[in-house]
Amino acid sequence: MVTGRPAVGRKNVDAGKTAGKGGGQTRELILAVADRLFYERGFEATSFADIAGVAGLSRGNFYYHFKTKDEILDAVIDLRLANTRAMLRDWQAESDSPRDRIVSFIRILITNRASIMAHGCPVGTLNNELAKLEHAHRGRARQVFTLFRRWLVGQFEQLGFADAADDLAMHVLMRSQGVAALATAFRDKAFVAREVDDMCRWLDAEIARLRH
Repeated sequence: MVTGRPAVGRKNVDAGKTAGKGGGQTRELILAVADRLFYERGFEATSFADIAGVAGLSRGNFYYHFKTKDEILDAVIDLRLANTRAMLRDWQAESDSPRDRIVSFIRILITNRASIMAHGCPVGTLNNELAKLEHAHRGRARQVFTLFRRWLVGQFEQLGFADAADDLAMHVLMRSQGVAALATAFRDKAFVAREVDDMCRWLDAEIARLRH
């Protein structure tokens, strides 16, 4: 899963620094750093100073773009939504098969296995944290899950599941989140691989049952 896209890594942040710090580039750099730190450390544990320090920005330059941490959070959620939409478009373009598109979603657990084992699923962890904080942005953060849910529903509908499409979509989301949580707890690569294979077998069994 379940990540929207893989969280921005250190290489991306370094590239942002060398690209310059004027105007929109500075804002993009702040967002790249904030996205990574919110994922790796958590929203509440990440301060303005943390973001500015990693980005290599003065406090004044930083405050020119964002006055509050909630403004940064709002922009990070927008970034994750945009990245998720782009990833879904890529999957649509890569295959004409709804089954293969769903498998692409499932296999995010493999693609992002190292970061998931280290920090969890960025979608799930942010939603959990904001829910505990009763933060005003928790509904916005949930929109990433909603994007995945609606997209999965569309794939299951194309496979012919009709009324069961939403239940199946939620099952895939639920199981992928469970795998991500246990991957973080146990850091077991083989477990993640087995679960991904089992989810793909489950999907094929559901499709076969529908067609017989």
